[in-house]
Amino acid sequence: MQHAKALIDNRNPAVQIGLTLAAAALITLGAKIQVPFWPVPMTLQTLATLLIAAALGPRLGLAAMGAYVAAGMAGLPVFAGSPARGMGLAYLAGPTTGFLIGMALAMVVTGVLARAQGWAMTAVALVAGTVAIYVPGLMWLSAFVPADQLLTVGVAPFILGDMVKIVLGTMLLQAAQRLRG
Repeated sequence: MQHAKALIDNRNPAVQIGLTLAAAALITLGAKIQVPFWPVPMTLQTLATLLIAAALGPRLGLAAMGAYVAAGMAGLPVFAGSPARGMGLAYLAGPTTGFLIGMALAMVVTGVLARAQGWAMTAVALVAGTVAIYVPGLMWLSAFVPADQLLTVGVAPFILGDMVKIVLGTMLLQAAQRLRG
């Protein structure tokens, strides 16, 4: 899949900054659309992350995630459940930080794999990105949840939603590719 640079000359620093900030805003919007679970809420943030990575590539995707996390660290209520679940560094001391780390990793993994053409490779890129979110997420969550409950709390409630996000993301990215011609 071709990245956004096919549509926009993203070599221009002003365009890069604009795309990065717009993508960080999309990540924030995705974080705010949620189904409350404990200790990790189900959000559309992962879908936003995967779409951004596939569309903008690993470099701008990672920059967007960095801008998002920086805004949260500065105390802006961008994280899922903030301000109720904490703000700034206090939020990052909680159970969801590993998933934020995983989203940064997913920007790279998905962004690189999504360069390949075709719906199957797009789906593979989104699945790999989802796995990249889960691995550090579960590692971090293990400090908050007993080991025998980790998969029950950190994976099981999210599998169906993540499968739907992967299918939806694949369809959206393929539709965008067809529109680009």
